[in-house]
Amino acid sequence: MITLESEGSGRMDPDNGRMFAAGRTDRVVDGVLAAGVVLATVMPLVLPDPDPWWIIGLGLLASVPVGWRRRAPMVVAVVVGAAMSVLVTWEKPLLPFGPLLAVYTIADLSPTWKRLAAIPAIVAAVGTSLVLPGENDETFRLVGTAFVAAYALGTSVRASRSRAAELTERARRLEQEHIAAAAEERTRIARDMHDIVTHSVGLMVVQAEAGPVVVRGDPDRAEAVFDAIADIGRGALAELRGVLTTLRAPGEGGGPACGHADERLSESLFQPRLANLPALLDRSGLDVVSTTAGIPRPVAESVEAAVYRIVQEALTNVRKHAGTRAVHLALTWGERLTVEITDNGRGPGERGGYGLAGMRERAAACGGTFRAEAGRGGGFMVRAEFPLE
Repeated sequence: MITLESEGSGRMDPDNGRMFAAGRTDRVVDGVLAAGVVLATVMPLVLPDPDPWWIIGLGLLASVPVGWRRRAPMVVAVVVGAAMSVLVTWEKPLLPFGPLLAVYTIADLSPTWKRLAAIPAIVAAVGTSLVLPGENDETFRLVGTAFVAAYALGTSVRASRSRAAELTERARRLEQEHIAAAAEERTRIARDMHDIVTHSVGLMVVQAEAGPVVVRGDPDRAEAVFDAIADIGRGALAELRGVLTTLRAPGEGGGPACGHADERLSESLFQPRLANLPALLDRSGLDVVSTTAGIPRPVAESVEAAVYRIVQEALTNVRKHAGTRAVHLALTWGERLTVEITDNGRGPGERGGYGLAGMRERAAACGGTFRAEAGRGGGFMVRAEFPLE
């Protein structure tokens, strides 16, 4: 069946197009094979001197049905086999081409139980067709070898087709896995870009808005404010560079031989790791009290990055929505690593959007859980837990 992409487009759906082409090829092959079998079986009955009409009819009955071998392999095998068994009592063909093709088709296309059930039936039919006419040992070996070869060839073709289908399915699954991995990587990059831009740019805006006030009231402190803006900008650029590096093709943009030592050093200073959390808290512009319970231990880099980004996004949300500067960050090391950020601000308010969704996705990607809700004593709380191996 042909599926059109749109009305009047005239273009065929690729899968249906391939099935249509394959079906047409099978019909052509079956027609050519049937014609060859008919000629090989009937021509000796007609030339040089025609046999009686009923013998020619038996020859046609032992050959013409192979044109329908794909539709009903067992039925075709019974019809051509019976006709050939009767024919050989009067006429000795070179080889029983129709039954051979029918046996090949059974081995190639029939289900397992039918193929196994057909073996004793084939042996019995071939043996009967050789014993009744009183054939010699040489004919037994020739015909027996031909039928064994036909069955083995059909089995081999079936196995090759199954192997090809398996490889095709494996390639399809790998392609789907690559597509899923690419989509996951795009999502991860989008989350990183969101966190970096909202956090760093938000901090720069806060510092820039305070700059004119500080310049008028405390010129000496103004220099520190503008230095902070520059530091935040450099850190954001380094983080963005690290994220965008993952989008480059291998070898693109230079490699170690190109001498980007300064860039690599700059990027290493702003990796999303637990060791860099104190610097993140210092740059947040908030009054953050950080506590740690339990014994810290090494964790996977993916968990470190997830914790860092969750803390970063939570601080950004506090600065944007909470209306307070007081924040408490608690890291608890036990069977799981628990990260909890709470504030005493206005509560949930309008928080949401991509920030909380991104935090939830980061936790889930590491096998963890995430919860965001109003704090016990007011304000807002986000809590993420990560399994520790």
